[in-house]
Amino acid sequence: MLKLILPILAVTFIAGCASPKTMQATGGSKSDGTVNMSYEFGPFESPQVDMRAAQRAATQRCQAWGYESANAFGGGLSQCVSPGSGMCKLTRVTHTYQCLD
Repeated sequence: MLKLILPILAVTFIAGCASPKTMQATGGSKSDGTVNMSYEFGPFESPQVDMRAAQRAATQRCQAWGYESANAFGGGLSQCVSPGSGMCKLTRVTHTYQCLD
Protein backbone atom coordinates (compact mmCIF):
# COMPACT_ATOMS: atom_id res chain seq x y z
CA MET A 1 0.00 0.00 0.00
CA LEU A 2 2.79 2.42 0.90
CA LYS A 3 4.42 1.69 -2.47
CA LEU A 4 1.29 3.07 -4.16
CA ILE A 5 0.87 6.14 -1.98
CA LEU A 6 4.42 7.49 -2.25
CA PRO A 7 4.44 7.87 -6.05
CA ILE A 8 1.04 9.56 -5.94
CA LEU A 9 2.27 12.03 -3.32
CA ALA A 10 5.44 12.70 -5.31
CA VAL A 11 3.50 13.44 -8.50
CA THR A 12 1.12 15.71 -6.60
CA PHE A 13 4.03 17.61 -5.05
CA ILE A 14 5.91 17.99 -8.32
CA ALA A 15 2.79 19.05 -10.25
CA GLY A 16 2.48 22.00 -7.90
CA CYS A 17 -0.23 23.46 -5.81
CA ALA A 18 -2.61 26.17 -6.87
CA SER A 19 -1.55 29.16 -4.80
CA PRO A 20 -3.67 32.29 -4.61
CA LYS A 21 -1.48 35.38 -5.01
CA THR A 22 -2.26 39.03 -4.45
CA MET A 23 -0.35 41.62 -6.43
CA GLN A 24 1.30 44.38 -4.47
CA ALA A 25 2.50 47.78 -5.69
CA THR A 26 6.27 47.46 -5.99
CA GLY A 27 7.20 50.62 -7.84
CA GLY A 28 6.25 53.05 -10.50
CA SER A 29 6.46 56.74 -11.21
CA LYS A 30 3.96 59.48 -10.47
CA SER A 31 5.46 61.73 -13.16
CA ASP A 32 5.40 58.94 -15.77
CA GLY A 33 1.98 57.77 -14.60
CA THR A 34 2.98 54.13 -14.16
CA VAL A 35 2.42 51.63 -11.36
CA ASN A 36 4.27 48.31 -11.09
CA MET A 37 2.27 45.50 -9.50
CA SER A 38 4.07 42.27 -8.56
CA TYR A 39 3.62 38.83 -7.03
CA GLU A 40 6.11 36.08 -6.20
CA PHE A 41 5.95 32.30 -6.25
CA GLY A 42 8.14 29.29 -5.56
CA PRO A 43 9.17 26.45 -7.88
CA PHE A 44 6.33 24.09 -6.95
CA GLU A 45 3.55 26.66 -6.87
CA SER A 46 1.02 27.34 -9.58
CA PRO A 47 0.07 30.97 -8.92
CA GLN A 48 -3.57 31.98 -9.24
CA VAL A 49 -3.70 35.77 -9.46
CA ASP A 50 -6.81 37.89 -9.06
CA MET A 51 -6.21 40.33 -11.91
CA ARG A 52 -9.34 42.33 -11.04
CA ALA A 53 -7.98 43.01 -7.56
CA ALA A 54 -4.66 44.06 -9.10
CA GLN A 55 -6.52 46.43 -11.43
CA ARG A 56 -8.36 47.96 -8.48
CA ALA A 57 -5.14 48.39 -6.48
CA ALA A 58 -3.35 50.02 -9.41
CA THR A 59 -6.30 52.35 -9.97
CA GLN A 60 -6.27 53.33 -6.29
CA ARG A 61 -2.55 54.13 -6.49
CA CYS A 62 -3.11 56.22 -9.62
CA GLN A 63 -6.03 58.04 -8.00
CA ALA A 64 -3.84 58.89 -5.00
CA TRP A 65 -1.53 60.61 -7.51
CA GLY A 66 -4.40 62.59 -9.07
CA TYR A 67 -5.12 60.35 -12.06
CA GLU A 68 -8.54 58.88 -12.77
CA SER A 69 -7.87 55.22 -13.56
CA ALA A 70 -5.26 52.65 -14.61
CA ASN A 71 -4.93 50.16 -17.44
CA ALA A 72 -2.54 47.25 -17.71
CA PHE A 73 -0.30 47.28 -20.74
CA GLY A 74 1.98 44.61 -22.10
CA GLY A 75 2.51 41.23 -20.53
CA GLY A 76 4.09 40.47 -17.21
CA LEU A 77 7.86 40.49 -16.75
CA SER A 78 9.07 37.33 -15.02
CA GLN A 79 12.36 37.47 -13.12
CA CYS A 80 14.18 34.95 -10.91
CA VAL A 81 14.95 36.79 -7.68
CA SER A 82 16.40 33.84 -5.78
CA PRO A 83 18.37 31.43 -7.97
CA GLY A 84 19.14 27.97 -6.65
CA SER A 85 21.20 25.08 -7.85
CA GLY A 86 19.68 24.32 -11.24
CA MET A 87 16.36 26.01 -10.51
CA CYS A 88 14.79 29.25 -9.37
CA LYS A 89 13.75 29.29 -5.71
CA LEU A 90 11.64 32.42 -6.08
CA THR A 91 10.19 34.09 -9.19
CA ARG A 92 8.74 37.60 -9.28
CA VAL A 93 6.22 38.58 -11.94
CA THR A 94 5.64 42.30 -12.48
CA HIS A 95 2.85 43.90 -14.50
CA THR A 96 2.97 47.61 -15.38
CA TYR A 97 -0.17 49.73 -15.30
CA GLN A 98 -0.51 53.11 -17.02
CA CYS A 99 -2.34 55.82 -15.09
CA LEU A 100 -4.98 57.62 -17.16
CA ASP A 101 -6.72 61.00 -16.86
